[in-house]
Amino acid sequence: MNSCLEAEHSPIFVNGPIIVGAGPSGLSVAACLSNRGVPSVILERTDCLASLWQKRTYDRLKLHLPKHFCELPLMKFPKNFPRYPSKQQFISYIESYAARFNIEPVFNQTVEKAEFDVVSGLWKVKTQDGVYTSKWLVVATGENAEPVVPDIPGLKNFTGPIVHTSAYKCGSEYANRKVLVVGCGNSGMEVCLDLCRYNALPHMVVRNPVHVLPRDFFGLSSFGIAMTLLKWFPLKLVDNLLMLLANSYLGNTDRLGLRRPKTGPIELKNVTGKTPVLDVGAISLIQSGQIRVTQAVKELTKKGAKFVDGQEMGFESIILATGYKSNVPDWLKENSFFTKEGMPKTPFPNGWKGENGLYTVGFTKRGLLGTAFDAVKIAEDITDQWMKSNGPLSASNICSSCIIHFPFNKS
Repeated sequence: MNSCLEAEHSPIFVNGPIIVGAGPSGLSVAACLSNRGVPSVILERTDCLASLWQKRTYDRLKLHLPKHFCELPLMKFPKNFPRYPSKQQFISYIESYAARFNIEPVFNQTVEKAEFDVVSGLWKVKTQDGVYTSKWLVVATGENAEPVVPDIPGLKNFTGPIVHTSAYKCGSEYANRKVLVVGCGNSGMEVCLDLCRYNALPHMVVRNPVHVLPRDFFGLSSFGIAMTLLKWFPLKLVDNLLMLLANSYLGNTDRLGLRRPKTGPIELKNVTGKTPVLDVGAISLIQSGQIRVTQAVKELTKKGAKFVDGQEMGFESIILATGYKSNVPDWLKENSFFTKEGMPKTPFPNGWKGENGLYTVGFTKRGLLGTAFDAVKIAEDITDQWMKSNGPLSASNICSSCIIHFPFNKS
């Protein structure tokens, strides 16, 4: 493989789509294509599968939704996995998934530029080691490719450690410290919970209204209940029922400094992509005072922070639970299909296909359910085109480059 990649002036033609990203999205497309007899090549910038999960997640992370809502196409979770698999269980599932479909990405390949060549009708994808060309390009880098670091006034003045949750692993190193956690989504809430396990005192910054729902009602998944009710009732009615149940379980979160948006949780998710927080214990710790809620930060100081309500407090560490963003604009030279934020302009469920053989997966703001939907659609569409050009997959019509350089496509 190395000899091929070193030949910078000899582009590598891929007889199938080029998939950028070896996370759940890229693997799903590759598996669906493989199941239909279509070869593909995955380019992955890191040295492992699902690098977000393996390298950028905290140790206590679990799936927020029941496992049957998070399955990738064509393969269920093991029956002995709990309803909410842990980080390590999900990683083992991903590795088993890749092994089952003989998916072997080309690792340590950072895509520097990808553009469509009108003359040849091919996508040219340049990495630090060479250029790959194909009729099809699948963008599978997803919504969570790069950490978002907010521009907080005074950020450089704070003398203590500042880390994004992508670098946070465990609360043990924050034991007995006063910590400012910026962000109140699922990550912010869970980091606060983890900090409390080690007798830290987290102060969680809440800038905007947020929906908090119990992860489970009466032993049933909140998400599962919502999905079932939506089959029979209008969305607004389901939202109202969820909020009634949430208030009965959690109480009035407004009194805790967690104001609810006027728009219901499901409608807000559909319109903005903002996910409700699924509570796994943080609310009770807020009620008991173990987690403190603060207003937005006005500016950071050398030893702490000033808040918009006039308060000023000292902190020993700051954790940014401020989410992630797409990195597509950094490398894809195509501006008609994606917004400047790197998201498809066409909303779900039709945002998976662009022009000239361009596809996207994992940009639905609907988690792994959206990924599975996109992957199946993409595989069906590419297979139809591929079969017209190549016919049924056989030893006689697989391109030699796919055999020599990409062993996961052997027949």
